[in-house]
Amino acid sequence: MPARAAAGRSTRSATGAPDAARRGAGAARPRRGPVRLARGAHRVRVAGFRFAGVRAGFKERGPDVALIVAEAPAVAAGVFTLNRAPAAPVRVARRRVAGGRLTAVLVHAGNANACTGAEGLRTAEVSTARAARLLGCHPAEVAPCATGRIGVQVDRPRLLRGVRLAVAALSPDGLPAAAQAITTTDAFPKTAVRRLRLGGRPVTVAALGKGGGMIAPQMATLLVFVVTDARVAAAAARRTLRDAVAPTLNAITVDGDTSTNDTVLLLAGGAAGNRTVTARSPDHLRLTRAVTEVLGEIARLVVLDGEGSTRVVEIVVRGARSSADARRVARAMGDSMLCKAAFHGGDPNWGRFVMAAGNAGVPIDQTRVDVTIGGVAVARRGRPLPGALGRARRRMRAREVTIALDLHLGRGEGRILAADLSVAYVRFNAEYTT
Repeated sequence: MPARAAAGRSTRSATGAPDAARRGAGAARPRRGPVRLARGAHRVRVAGFRFAGVRAGFKERGPDVALIVAEAPAVAAGVFTLNRAPAAPVRVARRRVAGGRLTAVLVHAGNANACTGAEGLRTAEVSTARAARLLGCHPAEVAPCATGRIGVQVDRPRLLRGVRLAVAALSPDGLPAAAQAITTTDAFPKTAVRRLRLGGRPVTVAALGKGGGMIAPQMATLLVFVVTDARVAAAAARRTLRDAVAPTLNAITVDGDTSTNDTVLLLAGGAAGNRTVTARSPDHLRLTRAVTEVLGEIARLVVLDGEGSTRVVEIVVRGARSSADARRVARAMGDSMLCKAAFHGGDPNWGRFVMAAGNAGVPIDQTRVDVTIGGVAVARRGRPLPGALGRARRRMRAREVTIALDLHLGRGEGRILAADLSVAYVRFNAEYTT
C-alpha cells in the first residue's frame, strides 16, 4: 500500500538507527572503498531558505544539531514511520505537518528521543518552542526530528544550547553543514539537487538525508528533507511527496528493520515566483519528477552507505501477475539472508534468488522463470544456461549490480535496491549498545 503523504497524516517508514557501537554515539565510520557520490554535500542555495549545522555534544565529534528555516511559512507535506512505537519527535511532527505549513525543522542526531515517554514529548515541545521564540514564529510551525540511540532521555539543556547556536549560525549557504549534522552511522552526508523551470521561472529542488542501518522497504531508517523555492499548492505538495517516495525511499532495504523516527518532509517556500503548481497543472508532473530524482539519489546513497555494505544490488522483477506481486518478490529477495550473503560473496547463485522469490507468497511457476545477472542470462525457463556463471560471477563482483527475474505470468513490474550482508555489518551492530 503506497504511503499517504497527506498534510502530515503520513504513513510510511521509520528512523532512529543505532548510532555508533563502541566508538560513541554518532562516531563516523571510515569510508569503505571508492564510492561514486553526488560529491559530499552540495553547495547550493535555495531561495527563501537558510540552514545551519552546529555541535551541541550529542555525538562524539562533529555537528549534531541542524536547523532548516524558511523566510516565511512554507507549504509542508510529510511521510512518517509505520513503526507502532513512533519516537516523540514523530508524534509531534505529525500533528504540526498536518497544519500544512512549517517555518522550520529542528533536527538533533545522536539521540533518537524514542521510547522516552512523556519526558521525551516534553523535550520535543520545549526545544521547538525555544526555536520558535528565537525565530519569531509560532511553535506549531516548527517540526522536530531526531535520530540516534533509542531508549535514552535527551539532555535537554544541551539541546537548547544547540538550538541557540543553530539559530545564530543560520546561512543561505548552510546546507552542507546541516547535511553533516543529521548523520549518525553514515559514512558520508547525502545530498541531491535538481534545477528546472516551472511556469517559465527557474526553480531549485534540493534534498538532504541520512541513513545507513534499519533500512527496509517502507522507507526505513531515514531522515530526508526536500526544500524547494517553487510555489506549490498544499494538495499538490502532498501528492508529489507521496508519488516520489513510493519508487525511491520505499524501495530500498539494508537489513529489513523499520525504525521509530523515519521522517521525510517537503517544504515549498515559493520564492521562485512561479505560477502556483496545483495537482492538475502541467508543471505538477515536472515537479514530481524532480522530487523523485532527488529522493532516488538519496535512496541509492543510503544503500551504498549501508552499515558495512560493500555492494548495492538492484533487484528487478518483471512478468508478475501484478506490480504489487513483483514488489513482494523483489523485497523477498532483498531481505533474504542467503541472498544477501551471496551478494556479499559475489556469488551468482541464481537458485537462491528463485528460492527467495518462491517465499514471497505470490504466484510463481519455476518452469517459466528467467534470471539475468549484470546483463548475463544465467537461467531460462527455470533451467541453467551452460557457460554463463563465469561471466555472471565477474558481473556480480561489481560495486553495483542488477539482478533481474522475469516470471512470465503477467505484466507486473517492481524493483528494489538492496545491500549485501557483510561481516562488518554483524560486528558493528553486535557491538552497538544503548
